[in-house]
Amino acid sequence: MKAKTTFIALLLVLVMVSGFAQESSKKEQRERVKMEKRNQVEALINSRELVFSASRALPQSGQSIDLTTNPNRLSFHPDKIMCFMPYFGRAYHVDYGGDAGIRFEGKPKEFRITTGKRGKGYEINVKVPAQNDNYQLNLFVSPDGSATLSINCNNRSAISYFGEIGTAEEPKTK
Repeated sequence: MKAKTTFIALLLVLVMVSGFAQESSKKEQRERVKMEKRNQVEALINSRELVFSASRALPQSGQSIDLTTNPNRLSFHPDKIMCFMPYFGRAYHVDYGGDAGIRFEGKPKEFRITTGKRGKGYEINVKVPAQNDNYQLNLFVSPDGSATLSINCNNRSAISYFGEIGTAEEPKTK
């Protein structure tokens, strides 16, 4: 009887030890994946060539709008910024027959990248003079690649977008 009790106790100890060993390896694996993602985002930011793809629009009216079915893209390059984003908000002056989106292509007047607060994430500030307006783009990128874009211009009210960054060849979408 004593041998059975000892055997069962030993078996339970082995099962618990193997369970803790697997948990720590899963934790290490999650940390490794997280570090790889941070390194990819850092390399993308340092290359200054990235694409922002939005999943939600946040106009000043306060209602969040799902953009998963709307095409959108903001490409950052040191010598050219291309924007094709939907717009929801108040326009003060738009050319007759113009579409409702924010569409422009131009050479950035200013392109500044800074590290975010407490060393987490990045902030990209870009000023782009376009044909009919001047655009101020502020992109806040977290270490995991999620990002928030804020667009301010003279002829429309400000709007923000939430999404992810990706490479210039293939934007990241969910």
